[in-house]
Amino acid sequence: MATAAPLAEDIMKRRDFFARILAGATPFTALFPAPRSTRRHRAASPAGAGKLGRVGISTWSFHNHFDSTADEVVNPAERLVLMDFPEMIADRYKVHNLEFVAPHFASLEPAYLEELKGKLLRAHSRLVNIPVDVPAIQKGGGLSDPFPSARGRAIAAAKTWIDIAKQMGARSVRCDPGKMQPDDLTLTTDSYRTLAAYGRSKAISVLIENHGSIGSEHPEVLIQLFKNVDDPFLGALPDFGNFPDQATRLRGLPLLFPYAKTVCHAKGLNLDASGNETRFDFGKCVEISQRAGYKGVYSIEYEGPGDAYDGVQKVVNELLRYLH
Repeated sequence: MATAAPLAEDIMKRRDFFARILAGATPFTALFPAPRSTRRHRAASPAGAGKLGRVGISTWSFHNHFDSTADEVVNPAERLVLMDFPEMIADRYKVHNLEFVAPHFASLEPAYLEELKGKLLRAHSRLVNIPVDVPAIQKGGGLSDPFPSARGRAIAAAKTWIDIAKQMGARSVRCDPGKMQPDDLTLTTDSYRTLAAYGRSKAISVLIENHGSIGSEHPEVLIQLFKNVDDPFLGALPDFGNFPDQATRLRGLPLLFPYAKTVCHAKGLNLDASGNETRFDFGKCVEISQRAGYKGVYSIEYEGPGDAYDGVQKVVNELLRYLH
């Protein structure tokens, strides 16, 4: 009889938790709701508590463990599937913000997506962003293609993933521009005006990463594109490592971070025995982001040698050293 009251209290807590989820709360806001007096005025914060709540992990960090993106043969016992990713990351790294790269989705069927969403819920995690690496956007000119039919296919593919992001509870998709013509951004601008408007209708931001020769070497072109479109649902996804040299990085990141919406990439390329990135000044990148007032998630993309699991942990540790 002594345990009846605690049991009843536990049942009520569980009911209240699931009621908040059904009402639209995230797992963490359901567990730790804001005080009534401030709930309307407080901006949504990343899942988790403290500095770890600003950290995310991308499935791309483990791309060699996914059949669809592996560059090398991996022992079958070491292969990953997306369904297992949320729990693995939560258990191993205590991180609850995730990026799922589009090729790692085993299916786009509604039943699969709902099951995957359930896996996120059970891990008390959330999907922040989907990098849309699909042929229609990556092949040819993509969203900048001079042929209307090819450009139309890229726009249609991006819209599909905006819909998926909405269903999965994400905040954004990353859709890169393809082969831009920096001297004439008309076609690229038109494509992103269409996507930003569609994203706005779904409350999903469309992001552009500093990829490719133009985006990485001439970030000013991306800034001009953002100004041309002039829509709050189009923004930047700054990547620490996607620059040809430190001078371009120090010029590009301060330009991009004011346009950063939901996520940036804290890249890991080559960490020494002490866990310090050796290819670029990681701490300076974090400093630039914080000086710009960036409030989003730092999603880890480990692309270095050796064991991906260990590499991700080293980048997590380095990021936590610099975040404040």
